[in-house]
Amino acid sequence: MQEKRILLIISGGIAAYKTPDLVRRLRERGFSVRCILTRGGAEFVSPLALQAVSEDRVYQDMFSLTDESEMGHIQLSRDADVVLVAPATANIIARMTHGVADDLATTALLATDKPVLIAPAMNVRMWEHAATRANLETLGARGISLIGPDEGDMACGEFGMGRMSEPLDIADQVLAFLTTNQPLQGKRALVTSGPTFEAIDPVRFIGNRSSGKQGHAIAAALAGLGAETVLVTGPTHQPDPAGVEVVHIESARDMLAACETVLPCDIAVCAAAVSDWRAAEIVSSKIKKQSGEAPPVLSLTENPDILATLSQSGDHRPKLVVGFAAETDDVIANALGKLGRKGCDWIVANDVSPETGTFDGEANTVHLISDNDTEDWPRMSKSAVGAQLAERIAAHFSGMSK
Repeated sequence: MQEKRILLIISGGIAAYKTPDLVRRLRERGFSVRCILTRGGAEFVSPLALQAVSEDRVYQDMFSLTDESEMGHIQLSRDADVVLVAPATANIIARMTHGVADDLATTALLATDKPVLIAPAMNVRMWEHAATRANLETLGARGISLIGPDEGDMACGEFGMGRMSEPLDIADQVLAFLTTNQPLQGKRALVTSGPTFEAIDPVRFIGNRSSGKQGHAIAAALAGLGAETVLVTGPTHQPDPAGVEVVHIESARDMLAACETVLPCDIAVCAAAVSDWRAAEIVSSKIKKQSGEAPPVLSLTENPDILATLSQSGDHRPKLVVGFAAETDDVIANALGKLGRKGCDWIVANDVSPETGTFDGEANTVHLISDNDTEDWPRMSKSAVGAQLAERIAAHFSGMSK
């Protein structure tokens, strides 16, 4: 990555205070970083701080004769391998959508011929607003890729989707985007993610607490290594990963049907938290609560076992099937038992006890288990777990080809 250059555009959101750390993380991965700091961004981070960590000039003024003579805005926009906007506020996303070029940042974005990545950061209401959704859809159709955002606490005191991804995760995704080594090129991968919702009546369902963060991170990492990746996901708040075909479903039966349409494939990673049971009969009208009456008895029936079905799919079986075991006790022992029952090749076991904060959290502690070995991985971000698992999958196929 030593010759890869990042043009980092910093717009005016509170998350701009994280950008010196982002620059540091990018440089740790061998990138050179040059910054454009907007007037709003300069309210949260100083050009001197950015210059110190980037060891390069920070550009701010569209009409600086000195800057234009030394590095004109056209050259600045094209002298990078990728343009990264972080934080990408609702304002700059709207201006990008409409081709506004009224300052150095938006002019550089309009003039660039290089890939553009954006890391959104905004209040949850702005993120959910129809205008923002439409703007992101337009930018996506133009080939602009999204990094995050995440769900969490915000500076405004609210909680929800719209928090900028952490610098470490952004740097890892930029690295995956620009990696020239594509060891999974030509491979087809299937990833399942998120929960499934099993209907009881038109308004109620059986579900679980899975956020989909880990499955989505795995899909993004596999795509970053060159795999043609299909993500089958239950209902989540996670944005669709860039470069991944995404199929949205609700129930376990829907998920299995979607997975079977992807076969044959080389890799299947079943990271979804599939509901084990569903209502034996879905009531067509809302079940009414009657005062004084006993609650209705809910009769359950077993859902299809997606991991076992893929592991035993005969001639269409993926060459490598990876399951997940979300456990609250005896993590390794239970995962080994699941490995034997399901017939998959690897199991990724993790502890999802409430005190671990794994469900809906940003980090994970996993154990990669096969018939012959158990690898205990240190606690790391879910993005890093996805990247490391993708690398292990690539190494597996590299070993098969030798």
